[in-house]
Amino acid sequence: MFLKVYQKLIIGNFLKLFINTTLIFLFLIVILNIFEEINFFKDTKVSILYPIILTLLNAPSVLYEIFPFIFLITTQFLFIKLIENDELILFKSYGLNNLKLLTILTSVSFIMGICLIALFYNFSSKLKFIYFDIKNDFTEDNKYLAVITENGIWMKDEIENRINIIDAKEIDKNILIDININQFEKDTFNLVKTIYARKADVRNKKWVLKDISVRKNNFDIEKYEELTFNSNFDIKKINGLFENLSSLTYWELKDLEKELKKLGYSTLEIKLHNQKIYSYPFFLAIMTLFSGIIMLNIKTSNRPKFVYVLIGILVSVLTYYVNYLSGVLGQNAKIPIYTSVWTPIIFFMFISIIGMIRINEK
Repeated sequence: MFLKVYQKLIIGNFLKLFINTTLIFLFLIVILNIFEEINFFKDTKVSILYPIILTLLNAPSVLYEIFPFIFLITTQFLFIKLIENDELILFKSYGLNNLKLLTILTSVSFIMGICLIALFYNFSSKLKFIYFDIKNDFTEDNKYLAVITENGIWMKDEIENRINIIDAKEIDKNILIDININQFEKDTFNLVKTIYARKADVRNKKWVLKDISVRKNNFDIEKYEELTFNSNFDIKKINGLFENLSSLTYWELKDLEKELKKLGYSTLEIKLHNQKIYSYPFFLAIMTLFSGIIMLNIKTSNRPKFVYVLIGILVSVLTYYVNYLSGVLGQNAKIPIYTSVWTPIIFFMFISIIGMIRINEK
């Protein structure tokens, strides 16, 4: 299907403004983030290249998060240009009403949203993974590591001049099941003892082990019904280790979800993250629609244009926090995941549709 001349003009102007706005935001992200990275390395003797490289690796992920605001501001700049050049009046003379104009922009935003998920999201997540991998080498938390494999949860924990290598087959709420703890001397890495426990309550950093066998010198075995075990991990920290899902591609998220299900581990946060990905094109389309409806009101008011730009930004912030609050409720299982993600979008979409009908009458 070939685009008409006015459609090419509108879409072309929108894409040019989008690229320019994105570059401006990218520049601001780099400037602000590089100071943060320099501060991170202030006590470390490293080359200035490290803050620069980390900033560039992290920037695409930050940009992905603020794309909804970029779409909103792009739409506002487009309408300011159309109004100042009297192009809206020209479009109307060719039968292009407000409803058709908003439909074109919303459709373009939706299609761009799909492309951003398919290409840009996976690209930015790969860079984010490298960012965390490099930065982890310079953090104290590098002593406390955890990974999930098909065989269970593995943790490295340095405490009390000991290095503990811990693995557990599965997790049930606050309980680790079938735990092996290999304890080594920190300096020599000689094996001190091996602890096996049927269960471990990890609600706090003083674990309570149940049904324990302790092997020393590879021969002596001692059995206990209950023991306490000091660790840097508790259930909150264990959960937090797998919260940064932005460093995983869509397919890696699917693989992680399968592994977590095998372990009996909660997949709530992954499901929430996936639903946010699915809803992303709709969110971008709504931000574009909101912006267009607000800017089309300029013709019927004597207020300065920057007032409408400010209103648009406030609306976008409100939309963001409504989405955030709803997401928190879903993450805490107060409401279903699908409800937490899609209800705000459906609500704002309904308001937008009403706004489209009313604005078309002007």
